[in-house]
Amino acid sequence: MVSTTSWKLLLVAMSLLGLCASQATARTAPDAPMVERHEKWMAENGRVYADEAEKAKRFNIFKENVEYVESFNEAAARTYKLAVNRFADLTNDEFRASRNGYKMASRPKSSSFRYSNVTAAPASIDWRKKGAVTAVKDQGQCGCCWAFSAVAATEGINQITTGNLVSLSEQELVDCDTSQDQGCNGGLMDDAFEFIISNKGLTTEANYPYKGVDGTCNTKKESSDAAKITGYEDVPANSESALLKAVVNQPVSVAIDASGSDFQFYSSGVFTGECGTELDHGVTAVGYGAASDGTKYWLVKNSWGTSWGENGYIRMQRDVGAAEGLCGIAMEASYPTA
Repeated sequence: MVSTTSWKLLLVAMSLLGLCASQATARTAPDAPMVERHEKWMAENGRVYADEAEKAKRFNIFKENVEYVESFNEAAARTYKLAVNRFADLTNDEFRASRNGYKMASRPKSSSFRYSNVTAAPASIDWRKKGAVTAVKDQGQCGCCWAFSAVAATEGINQITTGNLVSLSEQELVDCDTSQDQGCNGGLMDDAFEFIISNKGLTTEANYPYKGVDGTCNTKKESSDAAKITGYEDVPANSESALLKAVVNQPVSVAIDASGSDFQFYSSGVFTGECGTELDHGVTAVGYGAASDGTKYWLVKNSWGTSWGENGYIRMQRDVGAAEGLCGIAMEASYPTA
């Protein structure tokens, strides 16, 4: 038989359990729609977590990011929008660590600038429409944006000089250009150009496909060159007008400060957000123009896949008050010559 004392203890325990359960329900109920949204997002993006602890951690990050994006879009009218994209379960620090990788230059700049005397510039230009830009690529979780920027600029000048648009190999740079650049741990477009020159060219993407990890240089594939450059030049620093003269003539490698959450979740419109000049990401300026409201912009090709931004591109405000341009876009621009 159960004693009276035991019954009382049992009733107290049941009461406490019920209270805890009700408190847990009250605490989790408001999150139910967000939990469902996270589950749907996971399915859409093929995301699988190691265990429940990791899933709980990622859910909290996801929730915080969703709230940030929605509050941003609901604020006063802006020239650009954000979206809950496939990077929504990453903190900004995690995102930057895996997706950026530009090393600010500490090397001397070239003094020659072949486009200094350009005086006539069209109101807009889009090198995609001229057939000098390959499809948007995805660097994955490898900090080799520098390689994608250098390759895009090389693909551009190669098409302009030969008439043929050929997708070239970023992986060759990641694996073989290791004397200065550091593969997935970062690099510099000018160093990549120097490698292409000394290597007497770069092979195709098809011949040396992208793996998204550091690898051993395949010298056999490396020796099969598909495009060559003869040199490179640096655009005079801190001059958007000089950068425009270069972009009139070819796609140009540029470095930007892409460290903010607004970059992580950029979706559409002309980016006018706050950013600094601690350059950490290599991209490619492939044109410029003006939006319907008159806001001038740079057309920039990124390497975060087509689901980010405007099908992989971002339009960044042009002709801002600061000499270095928005996010430092005019600080360390360069282009290959052929």
